[in-house]
Amino acid sequence: MKTVAAVVALSVLTAGCSGGSESSEPAVEKAKAETPVDTGPPTADEVATLDGVTYASLTGDAASGKSSFNQCRACHVIDPGMNRLGPSLANIVGRKAGSVAGFNYSDANANSGITWTEEKLFQFLEKPARVIPKTKMFYAGMPDPQARANLIAYLKNPS
Repeated sequence: MKTVAAVVALSVLTAGCSGGSESSEPAVEKAKAETPVDTGPPTADEVATLDGVTYASLTGDAASGKSSFNQCRACHVIDPGMNRLGPSLANIVGRKAGSVAGFNYSDANANSGITWTEEKLFQFLEKPARVIPKTKMFYAGMPDPQARANLIAYLKNPS
């Protein structure tokens, strides 16, 4: 039964996580610098993205972010104290990585030293396995920087 549940969860994630629209927003294009070379995992305080876009160059829209959160719903909720396949994302901004009570984190996540600032979430959502190698989270990432900014706006204020 666990195998069936895992296959179903993986299928849902693959369907929900594949793709991501390319943004043609002028602010995004303007914010792109030369794409940095991926030299391995960034430090806990480093926030440079692979696409060169900075979080500060964008304005997130929580309503659009709510729609983007649908990709996350297979594993996460925003209700405090409720963990699913992934931990609750309630009050994630400002929280230490690996600190939700009752969730069994990977050692990599629990010992990452990361505090989830908006900028660090922006970097992480681009390609989670780059930021926390060996994380249990099997999500490829959200390539559209505006969609990432929108999702963070929603996570900050989901009401």
